[in-house]
Formats: sequence, structure tokens, C-alpha cells
Amino acid sequence: MSRIAVVPGSFDPITLGHLDVIERAAGIFDELHVLVVHNPSKSALLPVAKRVELIERSIVEGRLPENIVVTSWSVGLLVDYATDVGATVLVKGVRSQVDVAYETPMAIVNRNLAGVETIFMLPDPAHAHVSSSLVRQVAALGGDVSPYVPHAVAHFLQSA
Repeated sequence: MSRIAVVPGSFDPITLGHLDVIERAAGIFDELHVLVVHNPSKSALLPVAKRVELIERSIVEGRLPENIVVTSWSVGLLVDYATDVGATVLVKGVRSQVDVAYETPMAIVNRNLAGVETIFMLPDPAHAHVSSSLVRQVAALGGDVSPYVPHAVAHFLQSA
């Protein structure tokens, strides 16, 4: 029996903290789906297809395990995707108690709806202060985001 998990997120853009959680989760599960989800309550910087592309490039550049599948999802419930691919676990990166408080009700509902469990993973402390929104703000103001994002993302943001 394969252990399949999903790491969902907007990844707008992916950060080194995201990659850290993805890499460690890939070491725990047989198959890991990195799922780019559209969040209608957020104003996106990058289109979903570009986010998927940058994640794939970042995984290759970072030499992450080959058991990672990158895709996107925009219709239905997250647990619908999870059950469609045979995943029984969602992996959520959390940076602080604020993230835990936000994610906990969703974790309970996902378990109630489909029996899908949620695991919270902390990023490496070196990246715990970084969020995609912080990266977007620094990039928009012309700052150097290379300490916070994979090379492919930094290159894309600097050339955009």
C-alpha cells in the first residue's frame, strides 16, 4: 500500500520554506502531490500555470526526490482531489501559531468530510519568517528576494 500525501498551497511564489517542507514530506511519503490551488480571496501575482512551472523548476534545481508530482486544482474541495489520487494525508507548512489557528478548523472539516488527516510541519527556522506575500512585497519594491526563494523564482521575479 502506497502512502500518498498532498501539500496544497497557493505558492505565489514558492519560497525556500515551502521547498523545505516539500522535501522533508517527500522523504516520509511514497508519493507527494504538490498542489497549486487557486484562492479566490487572494490577489495572485502569478498565474497558476507559471506557479506550477516555477515549482517544477525549483524541484529539479534543488534535486528534490523524484516521488513529487506537481499539479493544480481549481474546482471542488481539496479533499476531493486527495481522495481522487488516493491520498490520506494533507501536509501543511505552518510558521507560527497564527497559521495553526487558521489551519486547524480546515483540518477538522477535511477529516470529517473525507477521513483525510492533516499534518502540520514547521519549516527550517532559517525560513520561518518568510511568506509569499512578503516576497511579493519585496520584489514589487525592487528588493533582492534571492535569500528567500529558489533561484528559478528569483530569476523570474528580477526579469519580470
